[in-house]
Amino acid sequence: MRFLPLLPILLLAISGCRLHAGAPERPQPVVAGYSQDVEVDSERGRIRITELTRGLENPWSLALLPDGDMLVSERPGRLLKLDAKGNLLAQIEGLPTIFVDGQAGLLDVVPAPDFASSKLVYLSFAKPNLRGNLAGTAVFRARLEGNALVDGKVIYEQEPKLSSGTHVGSRLVFDGRGHLFVTQGENNKRPTAQDLDKLQGKLVRLNLDGSIPADNPFVGREGVRPEIWSYGHRNMQGGALNPWSGQVWTSEHGPKGGDEINIPEAGKNYGWPIITYGINYNGEVIPEASGTSAPGMEQPHHYWKVSPALSGMAFHDNAEVPGWKGNLFLGSLAQTCLIRLELDGDRIVHEERLLSDRGERIRDVRVGSGGDVYVLTDAPNGKLLRISLMPAKADANPQPD
Repeated sequence: MRFLPLLPILLLAISGCRLHAGAPERPQPVVAGYSQDVEVDSERGRIRITELTRGLENPWSLALLPDGDMLVSERPGRLLKLDAKGNLLAQIEGLPTIFVDGQAGLLDVVPAPDFASSKLVYLSFAKPNLRGNLAGTAVFRARLEGNALVDGKVIYEQEPKLSSGTHVGSRLVFDGRGHLFVTQGENNKRPTAQDLDKLQGKLVRLNLDGSIPADNPFVGREGVRPEIWSYGHRNMQGGALNPWSGQVWTSEHGPKGGDEINIPEAGKNYGWPIITYGINYNGEVIPEASGTSAPGMEQPHHYWKVSPALSGMAFHDNAEVPGWKGNLFLGSLAQTCLIRLELDGDRIVHEERLLSDRGERIRDVRVGSGGDVYVLTDAPNGKLLRISLMPAKADANPQPD
């Protein structure tokens, strides 16, 4: 850790949070190929579950690179490079200083749309304030050279810094039109989601260098942060680009109940904490809430009355696996499953729960180039799993016509 003044060190000792300017020591080794494949039935056919890697400490995000290698972020402040079989190749150097406490730490990792030529990687993380006792969601961009991030720069940071380790988001989504969307939380400071002079509880839209698009909905409006695309969000821990509509979808934690999927539109208010389908964890209503609807506030695209605790999400658009093509996959933390949603256009018409008998919190979901689904389990000894839908077997005794 680089030098910190005495006061921040004392504050850190009191609060229990940690700052990492270098990777923390590993609690256990990363091991590939730990167990044999498991096959189970599903609505779309038999699936094979392959455990590629275990020993990951609270892994948060998976990036699948064009050459077959993978990047895995661990929330305590490490970025790992694995090969296609799950073997640890290296621990990547060059990360920024990261605030680690509770839900805060190193979060999403995504390769740039032109990664094959630029080698640029984007990371979201909790960035500490100058005193080191509070943090906000931030985005770091750097070039991956060998096993190090070089020419790194923080291109966005949430202001003011209010989080002590809760409700930081965050997923990074490219829209294919030169923009980066950053999902965030309201830092468990509920009213901030409605405050347009603050970045808490907002979906923000940036150019790829972190500058602000001239056509953002609040550009030029006095007292409003121009980065904002939409507001009234609680804690968005999932985001993905719908490949058929070109729209960004987000998934959002409700309180006790009321987890949401949204298709956020420019300048719209999604209601938190004024409207919600959830209640407080103590069983009481949210103090600021007026019900489930209010004038000028958007309804969720889809919601769950009982919270799955939604995390990573990925659309499946691979014709090599026709049984899953056109589906949306989401990780569930509280209900320890992989949620498969069938779509009719934007409408969600059917839901299936996969992996629910394993009892593992699903933190991230990605779809590989061959159509397999990759998931990360959130645990101190977390895993990387590959889920394959097996081809239907031909009838061994076909009947004559």
